[in-house]
Amino acid sequence: MTGMTRLVPASLRGYRRAWLSRDVLAGVALSAVAIPEVMGYSSIAGMPIVTGLYTLILPTIAFALLGSSKLLVVGADSATAAILSAGLLELGIAGLVPGSPQWVALAGLTALLSGVILAAARLLRLGFLADFLSATVLIGFLTGVGIQVASAQIPDLLGIPRGRGNWFQQQWSWLTHLDEVSWYTIAYGAATIVIIVVFKRFLPRFPGSIVAVVALIAVSGATDASSHGVAVVGAVESGFPPIGLPSGLTPGDVSQVFSVAVSCFVLILAQSAATSHSFATRHGDHLDIDRDLVGLSVANLAAGLSGTFVVNGSPTKTEILDQQRGRTQVANLTMAFISLLVALVFTTSLADMPLAVLAGIVFLVGLDLVDVRGLRRIYARRRNEFVVAVVTAFAVFGIGVEQGVLLALALSLFEVIRREYRPKDFVVGVTEEGVPTYTLAEPGIESAPGLIVFRFNAELFYANASRFADEVKALVDEAPDPVRWLVLDAAGIADVDYSAGIRLHNLLDFLAARRVTFVLARPDAALVDTLKVYELWQRIPPENVFGNLIDAIRAYPAGGSPGAADEPPAG
Repeated sequence: MTGMTRLVPASLRGYRRAWLSRDVLAGVALSAVAIPEVMGYSSIAGMPIVTGLYTLILPTIAFALLGSSKLLVVGADSATAAILSAGLLELGIAGLVPGSPQWVALAGLTALLSGVILAAARLLRLGFLADFLSATVLIGFLTGVGIQVASAQIPDLLGIPRGRGNWFQQQWSWLTHLDEVSWYTIAYGAATIVIIVVFKRFLPRFPGSIVAVVALIAVSGATDASSHGVAVVGAVESGFPPIGLPSGLTPGDVSQVFSVAVSCFVLILAQSAATSHSFATRHGDHLDIDRDLVGLSVANLAAGLSGTFVVNGSPTKTEILDQQRGRTQVANLTMAFISLLVALVFTTSLADMPLAVLAGIVFLVGLDLVDVRGLRRIYARRRNEFVVAVVTAFAVFGIGVEQGVLLALALSLFEVIRREYRPKDFVVGVTEEGVPTYTLAEPGIESAPGLIVFRFNAELFYANASRFADEVKALVDEAPDPVRWLVLDAAGIADVDYSAGIRLHNLLDFLAARRVTFVLARPDAALVDTLKVYELWQRIPPENVFGNLIDAIRAYPAGGSPGAADEPPAG
């Protein structure tokens, strides 16, 4: 790579002039959808409307220049906005209300801390942590966020005050105040939803959200909607995003919002990585998660320094960009330019926009996050994982978004440990044609009279070592015929920790006391090295080690001693 090539952003290397017009047009189309959306996301985050526009300016430019993904759209996101709002509310700071200068400052501080944590993750090469949120948990989490986001818009759609307390108390609040609804407000909210749904159904390539915003602002201004009890956005600050550290903060504020920043970091890492990987695979592009971490880190630092809130890779906006046949981050740079133009020139036209219009946009975004199709697929294929997804979703909207993030992490790790602790184990046999057969391991099963071939499909570690040893002992004790050979098929065992090594020593003592010959089949080189360190390898005669499972089974002489392996043992 030449010195000049290194100066070109990774996401733009190999750019072709023929792509320019397509990228610019895709960026214009993306802006028409993204700008109304991020204004809605700013309401989820409890931030001034204009700050939603700010998320599409400097943060988008930062990722376009420093990230590796050619398509990932970075900006305000409903899930991280919900985490931010819920997290700040749970701080319990006296006088802290959404939209206040203190709220805006703490939101900016959260973005800065998220950027710092993402940078630390890059330095420590922690991009692999994105793999620890399973697809099941992520579907459940985003479904929970969708339910929370959609239900939170109902009071604004009805024109009644929002309730306080947990999710159930908030729903009870609007249900018990239906006599106070504003029919004018309902009309604006319903019109927004109908316009967007109709365009999505019949003209999917045309952004119905921008049509709803422009048309209903015009109607609101012409009819003086605010005089009829319709809440409107009001004056919106215009100009370039303010540059500088959030004001009015103290050192103690860092520790207060740190947990909120960690929750945002977890979701940013998981959602952005999953989105980047999906679209890179679709187009055969190279993906560098660690470089994307740099881009996401600087994007969030830019957000914190430009008066706005946490940004994330958006799967919905990235899908829109892909549908518009955008090829590179030039499309996102186009969107950033248009967003800046709107912030500088057109914010005054937003004053007459009814809040119900924003609520209608966000309500549909929330419904889109409820992945009913994904939940159905999980239910049809893995009932236990469906329960995990539902529990995660319930935790998000019923307990709290931040708690939902922590539960999502815990459930993902628990699922890994559960599979390692209780893998599917088999007793292996062989047909007359030499084809291995696998039967779930249960006491009373044998591979042949006097022979048990046992396959354990997990690494051996402290949590499952006792279960492994107990299974082997039960197979030996309850076999129909006295066991003379116990063949361990080690193809599924990549490693053995110290605790498991002690258990293996005890198991070899047990087998020796029962006069059962221990035979090892298909150990890889790394496992052999580990067994040598634990002085287990030295207890297995060389003629009892086979590099091929069929050879190990065929070597069983039905009463004699083991024969030599036809292939040299691995390692």
